[in-house]
Amino acid sequence: MKESRKPAAPTAPEQCVNGVTVRPGAAAGEWFVSATPAPGVTPAALGREVAACLEKLGAHVVSMEIFGVPGVALADIKRAFGAVSWPVTWVTEGCSAAAPLRGMQLWAVTGVRTAPVTVDGAVVGTVFTRDGARWCRLGGLVPRDLSLPRRDQTRAVFTLMERGLEAAGLGFEDVARTWFYNHAMLEWYREFNEVRTAFFWDHGVFDRLVPASTGIGGANAAGAALTAGVLAVRGAQAALVPSPLQCPAPNYGSSFSRAVEIAAGTGRFLTVSGTASIDPAGNSVFIGDMDRQVELTLDVVHAILASRGMDWKDVCRGIGYFKRLEDAPALGRALAARGIAPLPLISANTDICRDELLFEMEVDAVSAV
Repeated sequence: MKESRKPAAPTAPEQCVNGVTVRPGAAAGEWFVSATPAPGVTPAALGREVAACLEKLGAHVVSMEIFGVPGVALADIKRAFGAVSWPVTWVTEGCSAAAPLRGMQLWAVTGVRTAPVTVDGAVVGTVFTRDGARWCRLGGLVPRDLSLPRRDQTRAVFTLMERGLEAAGLGFEDVARTWFYNHAMLEWYREFNEVRTAFFWDHGVFDRLVPASTGIGGANAAGAALTAGVLAVRGAQAALVPSPLQCPAPNYGSSFSRAVEIAAGTGRFLTVSGTASIDPAGNSVFIGDMDRQVELTLDVVHAILASRGMDWKDVCRGIGYFKRLEDAPALGRALAARGIAPLPLISANTDICRDELLFEMEVDAVSAV
C-alpha cells in the first residue's frame, strides 16, 4: 500500500493555480480537484499544474477523469504525474478524438494508506480505509474483447466491475454510484438499459440500494462500446435520496437513483446523478430551449441539495454535459443570474441520453453529519 504524504495547505484554500480549483471533501484530508485549461494552455501543461497542486497538498490520487483530449495528449498528461497507479477514465468530445482538452477532475486523499486495485495485471481502481469505512473507486473500465456486440460488451463491463470490487474486498452490494460513457449512445441506450436492469435483477440490487448514476455519450481510448466507473463503500451509511421535482428514474426504465448520500465519520457526501430537463412524469420538456433546460436542471439539482440541508456552496465537484458545446455559456449565465458563486465544474461536449435533451448536470456535495 502507498501512504499519502503529510498534508500541507495550498496557498489558497480553493485554487492552486489558474484553472485548477480544489475543494475539500467530507473528511479531513480529502480533496476534489477540477481543472480547465486557460486559452493556449496545453494538456501537458495543465497536467503539470495539477500535479504541482497535488504536491502542495501532499495528496495521493484516488481517481482521474479526463474529457475531450486526443490519445497522444492523454499520454502527455499521464507523464506529468510520473508513475500512474490509479484508474484513469478518458472520454472524448462528442464521440470524436479530434477535439481539444475540456477538463480534468481528480479525487485525492492525504493521511490514509491507499492501494491500487488490479484485475489481470491492469490497474482498475483504488481502495483505502478511513473512519472505519472501506472505500473503492473503479474507473476506466472497458471490455477486453472489443469485437463483441455492444450488449455483450456491456455485460463484460459489469463482470469487470464485480472482479474489481472483489479484488478490493467489496461486492456489488456496496456500490453507491456508477458512471457509464457510451460511444454513440443514442444508437443503443435502450439496449444498455436492458442489460443493466437484467444485471440488477440478477444481483438483487432492487432489493437494496439502487446506485446513483450518470449515463452519457462519449468515445474512449480503447475504442470500446463503453467505459465505466464505480464508487463503492462498506462500513458507512448509504441511502437513496429522492428528487423532490422528478419521479424515480426506474419509472421510465432507467435503473438508477436520483441521488445517494453516504454518511461516514463526521461528514456526509451527497452524489447527485446526471440530471436533465425532465418533468415529474418522466417527460423531456423545454424542447429546443437551452436556457430553460438549464434553468429546470438547476431547479431540480438545488431541490435535491436542499432536501439534505445543503446548498450550492457545498458542491465540491460537478460536470456540465452539453450536446452542443456552443451552448456552454448558458450555464454560466444562469448561475450568475441566481447569484451563485462559481462552482467547481468542468464542461464536456457529449451526447445526452435523449436526442431532444441539450444539457445534463451531475454534482457532488459535502456537509457535516
